[in-house]
Amino acid sequence: MSLEGTATLADMTEIAASNFRHAQRHIRLDTILRLRWLAVLGQLAAIFIVAQGLEFNVEIVPCVSIIALSASLNLALQTAANPMHRLEPIQAAGLLALNIVELAGLLFFTGGLQNPFSFLFLAPVLISATALPARFTFGLGLLAVACASVLFFFHLPLPWDSDDPLVLPPIYLVGVWLSIVLAIGVTSLYSFQVTEEARKLADALAATELVLTREQHLTQLDGLAAAAAHELGTPLATIFLISRELEKTVKDASFAADLKTLREQTQRCRDILSKITQLSTDAPFDRMKLSELIEEVVAPHRDFGVEIKVRIAVAAVAEPVGSRNPAILYGVGNIVENAVDFAHTTVEANAWWNKDNIELVISDDGPGIPPDILNRIGEPYLSRRRPQDDGGGERRGLGLGVFIARTLLERTGAKVSFTNRTFPEHGAVVHITWPRERFEAIETLEETIG
Repeated sequence: MSLEGTATLADMTEIAASNFRHAQRHIRLDTILRLRWLAVLGQLAAIFIVAQGLEFNVEIVPCVSIIALSASLNLALQTAANPMHRLEPIQAAGLLALNIVELAGLLFFTGGLQNPFSFLFLAPVLISATALPARFTFGLGLLAVACASVLFFFHLPLPWDSDDPLVLPPIYLVGVWLSIVLAIGVTSLYSFQVTEEARKLADALAATELVLTREQHLTQLDGLAAAAAHELGTPLATIFLISRELEKTVKDASFAADLKTLREQTQRCRDILSKITQLSTDAPFDRMKLSELIEEVVAPHRDFGVEIKVRIAVAAVAEPVGSRNPAILYGVGNIVENAVDFAHTTVEANAWWNKDNIELVISDDGPGIPPDILNRIGEPYLSRRRPQDDGGGERRGLGLGVFIARTLLERTGAKVSFTNRTFPEHGAVVHITWPRERFEAIETLEETIG
């Protein structure tokens, strides 16, 4: 595949990844119902153990009434809606908010913040942090904190031995309240960050697979073209021979002219099919030297006002020859494109090798990689673009280009690292190193995807 298609593939990748990135998060109703049924069973078990096992005085009627209302709602939802239905975020947040209110009601009748189960306020907020947008998680966190604050002042006594009542000092209850607030904030933030990173990585990998799948489709079309050319070659050869023989025997000049036209057009079809067969044989997995690969990658970016210098070191061992792998072409091409985008005047591509390794270094004389991004370069959705010259607008992207390039290159066995030039020089430097044995292996696109 030619690198001229790189920009188009990058654009399609950004569109597809944008759809992944901004997709709404939905929870199945069945998931919420399972959690609510688990809460109902746990609450009933706790009341039974405290009332019957420990023989403490519990407000059984109001507590069981709250649990019964929760169970009734569960049954109504299971009956009225398909459990496999995916809830809108606001609907899921509403059910989680109801869980918080139900828990607050039970705690009101069983000691408020003195009840060790008061830390269950964390559960709905954590579920929201892993599955719902941040604004809903923030709202549920505020609701949980508000309920805990009310219970600090208003609640019935904790079920306990009437002969030896438990009296906790106010300072301890303040500590319990503060620990609940901090636990809600810290754990929900941590859960949200971990889940968001996992989601971003999954979305970016999906976009990478999309690029490779499209490359594979092009390869399959290439094979189909070769097969079609081979199959059509025989009937066209027959038509050509018959038309030529008829042209020799026919006496009518006008009829002979038509036969000549038919023969010429048939020959033209054969020539076209021959070219298709040749293209299908030559691309995309023919063997090519490292210098030829670099030149093919660099060629589409030479006409953008930036000088691209290619230096190939002369080594004692023969020049590496590898497969014309689309993953390498796309990955190196994307890095060269980024270098051209940020360079002031010059981009350099230097390559050298020995019997064990191959190294390619791409550098530019631009501003370099900012320190806050350098250690995270290659992560998905990490991007910083300089302003455009035409309107002062900001060139923004999803930050997937470098991630996809790095992923594709690492799948071919390469190690990719990013640094800046040593002061007083400025600019970014990308080192790409392959084991020579891996680079020279004949590798198919299916193996790269796998």
